[in-house]
Amino acid sequence: MAFFIKATQFLAALFIIVGIHELGHLLFAKLFKMRVNSYMIGFPPKLFKVRWGETEYALGSIPLGGAVQIAGMVDESLAIDHLQNSPQPWEFRSKPAWQRCLTILGGIIFNLLSGICIWIGLTYIMGNTYLPKDEVNKYGIIPSALAKKIGFKRGDKIMKINGKNFDDFNDVLSPSFLLRSKSYYTINRDGQSLTLPIPENVLENVSDIQKDFFIRPIFPCVIHAVRPNSSATLAGLMIGDQIIKLAGQSTLDVYDLIRIVETCLDKTVELVYLRNGIKMVTQVQIDQQRLGIEWAQPKYRQLDYSFIASIPIGLKKALELMQCHFLTIWKLMTGKLALKKSLGGPISIAQNFGNEFIGYKFWTLVALLSITIGLMNLLPIPALDGGHALCILYEVLSGRKLSDKFLQSTQKLGMILMLLLMLYALGNDIRKLL
Repeated sequence: MAFFIKATQFLAALFIIVGIHELGHLLFAKLFKMRVNSYMIGFPPKLFKVRWGETEYALGSIPLGGAVQIAGMVDESLAIDHLQNSPQPWEFRSKPAWQRCLTILGGIIFNLLSGICIWIGLTYIMGNTYLPKDEVNKYGIIPSALAKKIGFKRGDKIMKINGKNFDDFNDVLSPSFLLRSKSYYTINRDGQSLTLPIPENVLENVSDIQKDFFIRPIFPCVIHAVRPNSSATLAGLMIGDQIIKLAGQSTLDVYDLIRIVETCLDKTVELVYLRNGIKMVTQVQIDQQRLGIEWAQPKYRQLDYSFIASIPIGLKKALELMQCHFLTIWKLMTGKLALKKSLGGPISIAQNFGNEFIGYKFWTLVALLSITIGLMNLLPIPALDGGHALCILYEVLSGRKLSDKFLQSTQKLGMILMLLLMLYALGNDIRKLL
């Protein structure tokens, strides 16, 4: 059931994003009075189709793309026989370069605008809930093996990012920060200020450990509630007690305790705790219900915004994501990031969706993917919108059009390149699962 929910969310997101992208092409083509033969979300076989006016609207069964077939254009069909006739006023090729360019870029424009609008809407509806830096710095952080290689130690307190103060702990792992050259953390370790530089390729390694963590806050094992008739009640534990050792192993935070408990099921073990600063020892039996305690939760901060105030915040999130994509592409081109570790396919994308539907998470991923797909289509690769726009730009600068035969050949080459890239990304997905 969990797989079905995750897969359904992924497919729904693709249909929404592809539909928005193709709608951009459709509306600009209609605006400039081009004849649109078909508008299709997904690839054949068709699940549904209806004709309205001159245009057939269809829904395909494979949601990995879509197409808008505009008269007088060399497109995914690779057909050019119809271009041997004289150009007609309603055809793509007979329109001014600026109209053709806007029609080509319409999908990208709509993807970017939809991502921005979704983020503005989420900011207005949900506000921003985050863990403040000061709350984390009460106890510091726990580093992963990768974070330890960078120089982090348990209990370090992150004070600044690239020399600037911050409030939201999520900023510590912001891709826009990790992708920048010469980025660094300023930390406090036992009262001493230290600088930890960030390696250029750290983000690809963080992705490798995404199932675990890079750095996480320390949440001490302070008891917030004790269930009646539980193992904790029988052991004499009370609200406010802090567990510091279980079964001979130190429990410096809640995650340590959870890990140890999982190894001690159906056993009676020694538990050491602090009560009003005094160390105490008891025996506790860990049954299938675990200990029967709840932890003191960290104090998250909630910020609410008016609709007007939500606009610049949503726009900022979108612009930061765009910046991350451009930085990623640049680092891939310069070899500072490995394509093998940085490129993911449909399986990697689908895994970001949860095993249950959470509206905020779903629409956040839709916004992120919409902007991502928009920017990917901007790349000057044949078969992508950016490749078509580049051909129009050449025409404007040189004063002559490229031949239909040349456009057909580049379209074919681009489709082969994109197929190979998709297969490579799928191979990366499979490799990560093995």
